[in-house]
Amino acid sequence: MTTTARPVDGRAIGLAHFASRAVLEHVLARHGATFAQQATLRAAVVADGPLERDALIAQVAGSLKSDTASVRVIVGELLDRGLLAAEGPRVRATDAGRELFALVGAETGEISARMYAGIPAEDLAVAGRVLALVTERADAELASFGAERPAV
Repeated sequence: MTTTARPVDGRAIGLAHFASRAVLEHVLARHGATFAQQATLRAAVVADGPLERDALIAQVAGSLKSDTASVRVIVGELLDRGLLAAEGPRVRATDAGRELFALVGAETGEISARMYAGIPAEDLAVAGRVLALVTERADAELASFGAERPAV
């Protein structure tokens, strides 16, 4: 399949995001997990060690552009499922959490390989630079609003 090149805009970015996210959510649903839970679990798995709970919550809320109360609930869900463990004020990924993260990563990695197959590396690099700049500018716009973010 080939597509006619058109300038990137918010709609094109949104369509790509929602299509990719739908694929991920389909995989996650097979494992009884949500997108927000996976994003939270990822932050804990890739950390160098246990994280202060509030720092984890703030990090994920910033990444998901969400409110901290919703992420606090998600952390509680992951603790209840045994995918995170509390160590005083800190939390860490458990072996079960790491296993789920790896399993989902392997499944989505295969799908992503198919989705990105044949796209020249230089095109991916340009797209990466453009998306990083758009993200930076959108984050600046969000910061100017100064209000709590919506729930995930």
